Amino acid sequence: MVNIGLSKVDDAIVAKHPGLQQYVACQSYAFMKGTASFILGTVGIFFGQRALQKIIKYPLQWNLFVSIVSSSVFSYSVTRWETMKCSDVWLFLETGNIPDRNSDKEEPETSADSTTTQHEDVLE
Repeated sequence: MVNIGLSKVDDAIVAKHPGLQQYVACQSYAFMKGTASFILGTVGIFFGQRALQKIIKYPLQWNLFVSIVSSSVFSYSVTRWETMKCSDVWLFLETGNIPDRNSDKEEPETSADSTTTQHEDVLE
């Protein structure tokens, strides 16, 4: 039995998808890492700005605004990156193939008949 949040997943589904438990653990880690990066980023940037405020004078509300916005962007990128890694692990566990995220090209379809091309042109 695998727990996803507060709900339990049926054993039949777990048997059908053997990598489900690893995927759920990876996603949980990704979300916690994103949350931690938001909190630590906000605190770090806020105190960094407080130190710079001796040189550049601006109100406290801008310290908070800049800290929260920049930490949100950073947290999103961390969570997105970790989630992509979890998706790759899930695909590997399900199919046995490692997905290639570097190629933007579509693979050409191979024709069953060797005398025609993928565009149905006849080879002579």
